[in-house]
Amino acid sequence: MLSAPGFVKKRKKGEKIVMVTAYDYSFARLVMASGAIDAILVGDSLGMVIQGHASTLPVTLDHVIYHCAAVKRGAPDMHVIGDMPFMSYQLSPQQALQSAGRLVKESGVDSVKLEGGVRSADAIERIVTAGIPVMGHVGLTPQSVNLFGGHRMQGKSDASARRIMEDAMAVQEAGAFAIVLEGIPADLSARITDALRIPTIGIGAGPATSGQVLVIYDLLGMDDGFNPKFLKKYENFSMRVQDALRQYSSEVVSGAFPGREHSVYTKPKEADDADRT
Repeated sequence: MLSAPGFVKKRKKGEKIVMVTAYDYSFARLVMASGAIDAILVGDSLGMVIQGHASTLPVTLDHVIYHCAAVKRGAPDMHVIGDMPFMSYQLSPQQALQSAGRLVKESGVDSVKLEGGVRSADAIERIVTAGIPVMGHVGLTPQSVNLFGGHRMQGKSDASARRIMEDAMAVQEAGAFAIVLEGIPADLSARITDALRIPTIGIGAGPATSGQVLVIYDLLGMDDGFNPKFLKKYENFSMRVQDALRQYSSEVVSGAFPGREHSVYTKPKEADDADRT
């Protein structure tokens, strides 16, 4: 299993870090079986992907703990990162530590992730001091969607780029072992990656980061209506699942399923024995 220090070692060796976001036992089991992925993030994006909300804001700490525990059962030998949801760490460093402690103790995750740079530095430091590894997250931070006016690219102006660089440096100095860069220009992402000692994990941040993360539902093409520029779909499961369901329905209606090969019949001797009891 890749440890938190292992992330930094991979960056020093120039080895790319490959992460996916997943939310349940079944997908986690498949991710681990692939042998190709370094870590699983259980993101608060579950609010949108699993629960059907318009943002991540309704997600609670209990929700995240539930999904993290399921993922850790499916991938016990992988590094699993639990996302700290909106208002589980913003009130104070003490609240942040309590939430992170619950997440680790009740779900078994190996580290936690939280959004924000300068404003979250004290919380990160408090959690790390208690012995819990922290992954940071700057740039387009989905919990600030209302402040940003939507899921919009950040860091396009000089002032915004400077703030994101300051945020990234603050996350590193607070003790985080890695940082997610989301929704920022590729050239800014490259500058941040060069400036930091810790690895950067990109999503919508170009190719220069130390690694990449995509939601497993997205890379498998589960939603044919979700097509952001940063996403590459490696499968088209939306149509494949619908086709499979139509075939299943057709065979049930026609009587082709279940066939004899899917059924169990009582043998004559078993029927005679049953009659004598």
